[in-house]
Amino acid sequence: MSAVVETSAAPVARTGGFRWARFLRSPQGIVGLAVLAFVLAVALIGPLVAPHSLSAPVGVPASPPSPGFPLGTDYLGRDVLSRLLHGGTSVLVISCIATAFIYLIGIGVGMTAGLSRSIVDPVLMRIVDVFLVFPPLMLLLLLIAGAGTGVGILIVGIVLVLFPGVARIVRTATLEVSTTSYIEAAVARGERTLSTMRREVLPNITPAIIADVGVRFSAVIILAASVNFLGLGEKPPAANWGLMIAENLQIVSSNIWSVLAPAIMLALLTISINLLGDAYVRSLGRTEPPR
Repeated sequence: MSAVVETSAAPVARTGGFRWARFLRSPQGIVGLAVLAFVLAVALIGPLVAPHSLSAPVGVPASPPSPGFPLGTDYLGRDVLSRLLHGGTSVLVISCIATAFIYLIGIGVGMTAGLSRSIVDPVLMRIVDVFLVFPPLMLLLLLIAGAGTGVGILIVGIVLVLFPGVARIVRTATLEVSTTSYIEAAVARGERTLSTMRREVLPNITPAIIADVGVRFSAVIILAASVNFLGLGEKPPAANWGLMIAENLQIVSSNIWSVLAPAIMLALLTISINLLGDAYVRSLGRTEPPR
């Protein structure tokens, strides 16, 4: 019995963990945290300090920056700065909800397939392959064309497009640990599959999952912005950084900041998440395997 306990604890001895000190010493971690803090401040505090109304025209349409309007006005004469301060909330909400469901479904499918010793594995992977056949934006547009537009449909579409990649990564990581001694010990003890997933598999594949979050979260932002850019996501007068770009392309020669400002905010959010993901990977401690 004691041998089994020692065997199941082996992963803790063989793998390192997240190191806050190393993370905070890395340039990527510091810059990523600073940029993300700025974007979050704009998105969360911005609506409270916006100088003008979200939807009411306050000046001449397509006006360049002026003392009263630091970023000028948009194609309807609305204050670009005020809409920019309001536009981050929906981006963050949609991105966080979609990312959470992507990993919830992807981890469940991937671990189930990786631990399965039956036909379940190939069946699940063939279903995943069906979603991977279609280009992401095409599949998303087909869903919107058939089911309509709206935030809910947008989130469902993004989840369907991106969960297959997570499922494949999780399955591969699960296969690598499924033949280790501590998994075999858990099976020998008669633990249920869900218990084995939660207690033995998930803790040991978490670093691979977290390292992928930055890339996946960035993909969510890009897809959501692309759909809003095409006018198929949120509808005016909603303020969304992607929607702002689509709305004001016609006046970019008159007031470039109506397009450039929301594009910069989307870029900063994407860059910060990727920097944090890179810093996390670099901060993982490694120890030598036991002999």
